[in-house]
Amino acid sequence: MTRRSGRRPGNPDTRQSILEAARQIFAEKGFDKGSIRAIAGEAKVDPALVHHYFGTKNKLFLESINAPLDPATVIPQALAGPRDTAGERLVRLVLSVWDSPAGKAALGMFRSALSNEWTARLLREFVITQVLRKAVAELALDPAQAPMRSALVATQMAGLMTIRYVLKVEPLASAPAETLVAAIGPNVQRYLTDPLPELFGHTDGRGSGAPAAPDRPGRGPAGEVPAGEVPAGELPAGPADHRNAP
Repeated sequence: MTRRSGRRPGNPDTRQSILEAARQIFAEKGFDKGSIRAIAGEAKVDPALVHHYFGTKNKLFLESINAPLDPATVIPQALAGPRDTAGERLVRLVLSVWDSPAGKAALGMFRSALSNEWTARLLREFVITQVLRKAVAELALDPAQAPMRSALVATQMAGLMTIRYVLKVEPLASAPAETLVAAIGPNVQRYLTDPLPELFGHTDGRGSGAPAAPDRPGRGPAGEVPAGEVPAGELPAGPADHRNAP
């Protein structure tokens, strides 16, 4: 009897078992703490099989949630360019994905996340670790400010997706993409890079600005004295006093 050479075919259910285990582990522990070893243990397979089928943990995660694209590829391309127009490019990227055939998968995941806590956990991990984290890295945001800035950007994106694609509120639902880019992009830009003194003091998104000098009563920014006014503690100039004149 002649034996076949080459790699032995795997169990046809093994790949699916690994995907189901990955969803379980990523939902429970998150992307960062969900290890290949833990996923392999849940699927009752050798960790080498996980690498064989999916390569990296990142690729396994994206496939486990049926991600419509790999953010590691598209985000650097979208954010390449002037820093002060990154908000518009990010909105344009989101709309281009959701308006494409891949948008059906994204919409399905988003709808499910609104009603299913399990899917919501996976979507949250995708948004934080795959989308926002990569955008933060591309823009070199201050690490201390990045989590809040990212969350503020997410409010704009989630609101846009809900109104345009889920609730389909007109006229926004049928508005041209570039109209929305022009309208929403500046808001996203503000959250990404503009100073947000109410949150971070007078610093920019890279943390390079020093706190501004506080305004003083009767003075302009940085303590400047408006024209025609006298600094506190000083007497106004008046007619010369001749009482002690020789």
